Amino acid sequence: MFNIIRRGISTSTVAAGKHNFRKFLLYNKRGTRIFKKLRAANPDQYPDMPVDKRGVRDTGVTTADGRYVEIAAKIPELIVPNLEGCKFKPYVSYRAPDVIQSEFTSQDLYNAIYAQKVIDDFKSGALEEDGSPKVPSAEETLSPDEAWKRTRKTGSDIF
Repeated sequence: MFNIIRRGISTSTVAAGKHNFRKFLLYNKRGTRIFKKLRAANPDQYPDMPVDKRGVRDTGVTTADGRYVEIAAKIPELIVPNLEGCKFKPYVSYRAPDVIQSEFTSQDLYNAIYAQKVIDDFKSGALEEDGSPKVPSAEETLSPDEAWKRTRKTGSDIF
């Protein structure tokens, strides 16, 4: 009626002393330092043991005569700004309020740049019969190509 659970103890290993070393990836760990220096000097001497680069790309090329030539464009360059005297902290708190801003439309652009001058010109009577200003501003004298180039400049979206 009642089954008594018994636990068996085995003194032999499960794999009988055999271990699968193929799952332990030991790249570039075989050999002494002297062997590694010899292999680095002449990699063709030991073709069965290639140097594993672990995903790191070369910064140069090997020429036909066996010389290694560095290419400056392949060397990564970290461009870090000088933050000395900066009042901002490098951390933004999660308690910072969310910024919700609507899309900046062409009507918003017109209101920000031209609307006030058009209203002032209309009230002072400084408009021609066709509606063009008698004294145009610097923005109104721009050609379409020059205006397009200004919109593509860095920082043109900041007023």
